[in-house]
Amino acid sequence: MEAIGNFMDYLEFEKRFSSHTLKAYRTDLQQFARFLREEEQIQVLNDISSPIIRSWLVKLMEKGIDPRSVNRKITALKTFFKYAMKSNWLHVNPMLKVVSPKIPKRLPIYLEAGKLDFLLDSTDFSADFEGVRNRLILELFYGTGMRRAELITLKEEDLDMHQKQLKVTGKRNKQRIIPLHDGLLKLFDQYLPLRGSVCGTESLVFLTSNGRPLYPELVYRLVKKQLSKVSTQKKRSPHVLRHSFATEMLNQGADLNAIKEILGHANLSATQVYTHNSIEKLRDVYKKAHPRGEE
Repeated sequence: MEAIGNFMDYLEFEKRFSSHTLKAYRTDLQQFARFLREEEQIQVLNDISSPIIRSWLVKLMEKGIDPRSVNRKITALKTFFKYAMKSNWLHVNPMLKVVSPKIPKRLPIYLEAGKLDFLLDSTDFSADFEGVRNRLILELFYGTGMRRAELITLKEEDLDMHQKQLKVTGKRNKQRIIPLHDGLLKLFDQYLPLRGSVCGTESLVFLTSNGRPLYPELVYRLVKKQLSKVSTQKKRSPHVLRHSFATEMLNQGADLNAIKEILGHANLSATQVYTHNSIEKLRDVYKKAHPRGEE
């Protein structure tokens, strides 16, 4: 549908959605359009009804698609049809009677501070460009809670060594300031001269040994390889370090709103999920410390 192309242009150039979100929305809408064309023989927007949309969603769930993925597709459709109504392409919004499936609550997966401290203190990173870079990447994830995409797109101008802080560009191009502890500053002092020998004219902070921008898979493989040394859990991604950062900050008494700002969450509810992990830790402490805790 031509409408999808116009909608994607709107998201990219007016709403400034991230490339990751744009890719997901485009895939979801193209899948839906294919369903309409092949199974419902529909190519006109006003012929789309709520029962037809629900039929597609039921088919997805029958295939075993995760409820979170289904809800993401519903969000894409809601945003698309809202735009279609605003553009006067539709008379009635078919999404008004579509209900999202319930999602079971999933707590963030994280690693205990002791395991991460052991990993970072005991691993013998080499003193060359790649060794120092790799250590800095791990320390930065755990020390700031940055997302992988934020680290990859970090530029020289975003680093303020004097003020001990980073300017990070997050989702929807929202910028925030993250403080840097002294250990990270020392690593940057080691890394930046080494980076200068391979960077050429590239302004990105993190590069490959060939002076090219890092790519997501390289960062993922690096983190997974290192976390495998101290964890057997299935998920060992950069996001685990982000969760570990937030959980440890909360366990050490940091204000929830402060953690929200550092993580770049749009609302407090996204940050509150970490309180569940802290409550579980308190329960363990209570059981071990209280004389009747084991009863």
